[in-house]
Amino acid sequence: MSTPTLEQVNAALATVNDPEIKRPITDLGMVDTVEIDDAGVVHLTVLLTVAGCPLKDTINRDVTAAVTRVPGVTGVDLQLGVMTAEQRAGLQEVLRDGQAQREIPFAQPGNLTKVFAIASGKGGVGKSSVTVNLALAMAKLGLKVGVVDADIYGHSVPAMLGVADSRPTQVEDLIMPVPTPSGVSVISIGMLKPRRDQVVAWRGPMLDRALVQMLADVYWGDIDVLLLDLPPGTGDVAISLGQHLPGAEVVVVTTPQEAAAEVAERAGTMASMMHQRVAGVVENMSFLACPHCGPEHQIEIFGSGGGDRVAATLSERFGYSVPVLGRVPLDTSLREGGDAGKPIVDSDPTAPAATVLTEVAGQLSGRSRGLAGMQLGLTPTSKF
Repeated sequence: MSTPTLEQVNAALATVNDPEIKRPITDLGMVDTVEIDDAGVVHLTVLLTVAGCPLKDTINRDVTAAVTRVPGVTGVDLQLGVMTAEQRAGLQEVLRDGQAQREIPFAQPGNLTKVFAIASGKGGVGKSSVTVNLALAMAKLGLKVGVVDADIYGHSVPAMLGVADSRPTQVEDLIMPVPTPSGVSVISIGMLKPRRDQVVAWRGPMLDRALVQMLADVYWGDIDVLLLDLPPGTGDVAISLGQHLPGAEVVVVTTPQEAAAEVAERAGTMASMMHQRVAGVVENMSFLACPHCGPEHQIEIFGSGGGDRVAATLSERFGYSVPVLGRVPLDTSLREGGDAGKPIVDSDPTAPAATVLTEVAGQLSGRSRGLAGMQLGLTPTSKF
């Protein structure tokens, strides 16, 4: 039996598609090395886009099966590696088919839109609720506000804003964000899926591409504020945001307990690592007003001090003041408003939680972005 050739093995590998991107792994630069020994055993390395790829077993199975079918192959020694940052950048160019990437307007010199990324260390702290209520509160202050639901896996912003079943309109190569009754414009990966119940299971390059599309391919127009609801943690989307929008400021959401505060500090530290400024901390679920004694008796269900600890730690770590912007109490209306698509600052504006969120929105809206790094459009003239 003859020994298989390198051309035969490469041809077999070209029949294997990445299970997520749906293109041959040979076209995507995922095949790193291929060697064939005298006994007919094929030794090869296939690169995953990120470590811990959830579909690595599928890639392993498909590659092994394809190479095994090559005549003369007696065995397959497959090693799975991970792409370098440069290789991932090359993959992104391939996914764009060599076309120039559309510019992100908020990253351009001279753009005056304030960009706030709402981040948290862990899920379940009410980050999305804070995002949508801040957006509506800012709109009530007369600002033009856009919201990007960048929580690719757990996109809940459209439902909270009452537009869960809406789909964006496309005009030529531009996507129009979905307007809401409150005047806030929103875009979410959930609006771009064929079905609302479809699961998104993407990895690094696809997550980056989705974020860029929602920032660059959406026609936001002249908005005053853009809020991004980030996924919890310090993963791919947080890193991509830092790369594409280094001028964005980060608002860290935490709850009072020690466990939440510790991971919230990591989210803030990630922002600093990406050269983004942390605007402040919002402590959600701070306390419950006693239903019997009244608001003067605060029941600290989740403990206390988490927001203060995060703010103090980040202030010391960064060398500038990171304030606690507000402490949002537990409020049934806050949950009910999110479920009904009517955020509390709109449905019950005098509620304690709504009052605090409105105050936080006012603090953020009043922040000066500054002119550092911006093109002022001034041309020096010679003296006569």
